Amino acid sequence: MAAPMELFCWAGGWGLPSVDPDCLAVLTYARFTGAPLKVHRVSSPWRSPSGRLPALKTRDEGTISKTQQIITHLRKQKYNADYDLSATQGADTLAFVSLLEEKLLPVLIHTFWVDAKNYVEHTRKWYAETIPFPLNFFLPNCMHKQHVERLQLMWGDGYMEDEEKLEKELYRDARECLTLLSQRLGSQKFFFGDSPASLDAFVFSRLAPLLKAKLPNGKLQQHLKSLQNLCNYCTSILSLYFPWDGGDLPASAPRVGGAEGGDTEEDPHKRRNQLLSVLVGLAAMLGYAFLSGIVSIQRGAVGPAGRQPMALEEEEEEEEE
Repeated sequence: MAAPMELFCWAGGWGLPSVDPDCLAVLTYARFTGAPLKVHRVSSPWRSPSGRLPALKTRDEGTISKTQQIITHLRKQKYNADYDLSATQGADTLAFVSLLEEKLLPVLIHTFWVDAKNYVEHTRKWYAETIPFPLNFFLPNCMHKQHVERLQLMWGDGYMEDEEKLEKELYRDARECLTLLSQRLGSQKFFFGDSPASLDAFVFSRLAPLLKAKLPNGKLQQHLKSLQNLCNYCTSILSLYFPWDGGDLPASAPRVGGAEGGDTEEDPHKRRNQLLSVLVGLAAMLGYAFLSGIVSIQRGAVGPAGRQPMALEEEEEEEEE
């Protein structure tokens, strides 16, 4: 039997199988199609073979790290959630996915990563508690910077000119996008009837974090909660496809077999990550020592003390083992 594909994604939280929208989109699509994935829910992108999340490790094409490319690969393996869609429905899928990326995604990034109150009290707090030491001291801030830069690229040059005005326009567009999704869904179980499609995976992955997160500043969240059919839609997908994946698995609950039966927190690159953690921690301590003046470098003749660095290397090796 061929080895299953391995998916690396952010760990679960907030009642969701993964807190990251891109990881959640891939997980949801895989559950819709029954793709046999061995899932590694990890607490740092350094535990991914590509250094990014999500990442799909395949037998023939190496590691794939972009959401759409991962879904395309699953389709090539005959796990296609859109197989029964008509040409019109396929066109609608492209249109709505584009709408999500253009109107909703920028505001979601702003809500979780730029809004100061949400970022400090919710987003950074969760990642700092989840990411292992010592990466949790700097990785959340690096991610924050990346999302701010991504948002600036999405918003263009106008971002810095009148941020407050632009923010109001974008939140207005996001509310209109949610309302349009609610109208399109209506009373249906999924967007194209009784069976889920790729559009459902993308919509759910964008709406569920916004719905489930306990945000101190929830302007857009309040509008989503007023659209009852979208709330029921997210709750239904969670109960149908992720009954035990809401971040914390009940102690008495069995693991899901079959597709994704390998859900695990195991670290396939444990030794590499231990070494990286030691090096990063050592660099951080030395940097602090130099900057604070605790340690200074003096030039002088090399004496017996020149052997001390070797002792430090030996201590590192012993700690690594």
